[in-house]
Amino acid sequence: MSRERLVVLSCSAICAAMAVCPAAVADPPTLKDAFAGKFRIGAAVSTPQIMGQEPAALQLVAKQFNTITPENLLKWAEIHPQPDEYNFAAADRYLKFGEQHQMFIIGHNLVWHNQTPPWVFEDGSGKPLRRDALLRRMRDHIHTVVGRYKGRINGWDVVNEAIDDDGSLRKSKWHDCIGDDYIEHAFQFAHEADPAAELYYNDYNEWQPQKRRAINALVRRLKSKGIRIDGIGLQGHWGLNYPSVREMEAMFDDYGKLGVKLMITELDVTILPDAQHYRGADITRTAALRGELNPFTTGLPPKMQQRLAERYRQIFRVIVAHSDAVDRVTFWGVHDGQSWRNDWPIRGRTDYPLLFNRQLKPKPAFEAVIQTANLNR
Repeated sequence: MSRERLVVLSCSAICAAMAVCPAAVADPPTLKDAFAGKFRIGAAVSTPQIMGQEPAALQLVAKQFNTITPENLLKWAEIHPQPDEYNFAAADRYLKFGEQHQMFIIGHNLVWHNQTPPWVFEDGSGKPLRRDALLRRMRDHIHTVVGRYKGRINGWDVVNEAIDDDGSLRKSKWHDCIGDDYIEHAFQFAHEADPAAELYYNDYNEWQPQKRRAINALVRRLKSKGIRIDGIGLQGHWGLNYPSVREMEAMFDDYGKLGVKLMITELDVTILPDAQHYRGADITRTAALRGELNPFTTGLPPKMQQRLAERYRQIFRVIVAHSDAVDRVTFWGVHDGQSWRNDWPIRGRTDYPLLFNRQLKPKPAFEAVIQTANLNR
């Protein structure tokens, strides 16, 4: 027997006896463990997942994350589709899952111009509701939904996407029927329904200067009136080259002066070509499918995997550097196959915007994110 063989056997025997071969047996760190003490890290779960259609995805969520957000199941159209109808089955299961795994549970969302049924804004004859009537309807909905989960849902996205990219208030039906103060009323109603819950304003393109100034002004106005607002949700639907590091840093520095929590609430990074030279997240936008806009139908090449990994590394370096102000980072989806990016603004495209692939396996971007966790320790 050769000397080399004896050495191998000796090392193997020692490892077996001492059970200390970390490279062979150690599990890679989870996201929630890697960022413990810095910020919570979470994922948005879908209604089909919560209803049991993808149990492996929920197992991954339980292992990797410590906070969850519902993609759709608490939005008005799903939970309150008709005036006298509430569908709580999926929401109840969502709460049960979060509580079972001791997660920080988010409610998303209460007041939005999308995914709200037309009847909400109409009277019995189909005419637009008057201000007082719509305020009562808003209050009833918020009190019913928030009240049902009082003390169980930890924080609510109260108002979603109320500001246009130019900094003006969006001319939604909420705004048209009630006026500028509909946002104030929504926060007041949510606080009435659960005084202990954290309350957030959530929006996209939050890094653009005009919109950033408007969101700043909104938060300051609410606080000046004594209306509870605990945080800003910065959606983070970003790309490989936007926003820049400088723009992200300016965003964190500016919002950080407001004295509220900052959260990246819907993080994903598209690797697909721009369809419309548009960098927002308006879900009503559509574009025609063309081959050059859908280049990775059979998989993501290694070069693109590395570009995505480096982009996530860049993003998380900035987030970690501002972790004193950041309370939570939530990915908008569990895995690539779930992501809304596959169908927006072009239905049928194949995107790869998250850390886990369609087989629920970690991508190089996962390791890149993990590696940023200790940068400022």
